[in-house]
Amino acid sequence: MGRTATITRNTNETRISVTVNIDGTGTGTIATGIGFFDHMLDQLCRHSLIDMVIKAEGDLHIDDHHTVEDTGIALGRAVCEALGDRKGISRYASLDLAMDECLTRAAIDVSGRPFLMFDARFPGPKIGTFDTELVREFFQAFSQHAGITLHVANLYGANNHHIAETCFKAVARVLRAACTVDPRTAGVIPSTKGVL
Repeated sequence: MGRTATITRNTNETRISVTVNIDGTGTGTIATGIGFFDHMLDQLCRHSLIDMVIKAEGDLHIDDHHTVEDTGIALGRAVCEALGDRKGISRYASLDLAMDECLTRAAIDVSGRPFLMFDARFPGPKIGTFDTELVREFFQAFSQHAGITLHVANLYGANNHHIAETCFKAVARVLRAACTVDPRTAGVIPSTKGVL
C-alpha cells in the first residue's frame, strides 16, 4: 500500500477531502476555492514530493479562515496516518530558503509531539484578498494534527507574497527530508524511547 492516506472532514462550515502519498513525485490536484491558498498548497506539494489531492468547500461568503484551518487539520491528519509508526524516517531536518529579497528558516521534528513556533511579520494584512494571518493558522492546524514540531522563522523580507511562499517552500523541503526513509535505519523507530 505504501505510505498513503485519505482523510475527509465534514463540518457545518467546511467539507474537505485530502489524499496524500508520502513517497510521491510532488504532483497535486488542489481546489479550495481560494486562489492564493491553492498556490501555496501547490508549493507545499511540489517541493515536499508528497502527492496531494485536496478538495475543499467552505463558507467563503464569511471569510477564508475556516477553509484554511480545516484544510490544515485534514492535511495534517492525512500525513500523520500515512507515516504510520514512522519507522526508518530521518525525523529531523532544517533549512534556510531564499527567494529574492526574502530568507526563511524552517526546522522540523517528526516526533509525534505537536508544537508550532512561527515568527513571520508581514508588511501588510493582505495578499490580494488573502489574509496574511492565515499563513500561521494553516501551519498551526497542520503541525498539531500531523504530530510534528515545526519552527518557521522569516529572517527578512519585504514582499508579502515572497514571505508566505518561502514559509511554504521551506516547510515543504524540511518535511521531505524528515519523512525520507534512511536505508541504514529502515524498520527502526528513530527514538531511544522505541516509539514516536
